[in-house]
Amino acid sequence: MPELKVEVIPEGTVIDHIPAGKWLKVIEILGLTKPNGGTLLIASNVPSKKLGRKDIVKVEGRYLSEEEVNKIALIAPDATVNIVRDYKIVEKFKVSIPDEIIGILTCPNPNCVSNDEYVRPRFKVESRDPLKLRCHYCERTIEGDEILGNL
Repeated sequence: MPELKVEVIPEGTVIDHIPAGKWLKVIEILGLTKPNGGTLLIASNVPSKKLGRKDIVKVEGRYLSEEEVNKIALIAPDATVNIVRDYKIVEKFKVSIPDEIIGILTCPNPNCVSNDEYVRPRFKVESRDPLKLRCHYCERTIEGDEILGNL
């Protein structure tokens, strides 16, 4: 098998085990679609023992907030996040979907009170596999691509 050659970053974050084809959604939710000074490395459709195929995103000079990690968990529940300092991985953790998702998604129900600018959307996790969420206010459930479309 050919060796995967991806440049090492000196400082920043590596998001690994993203399902193949989901890298674009990851960089969109992180606001990385426009150049911001740091190097952005993307490896797409890479062979993976765990997933079959996977994507990898490396972001130089940037560390993720808890909210960003929670967003990634909704897209890539098996992803791992590696924190890199001085060319070494100093922290590694698997993302996890919290029991309640607050302020990340919008409710697709146009009549839901959470669509008012003064109310933070809240969703309870009904199922993790497959991912299914229920709006705290109107009880509407969403799953799959509907979740991705409301991030």
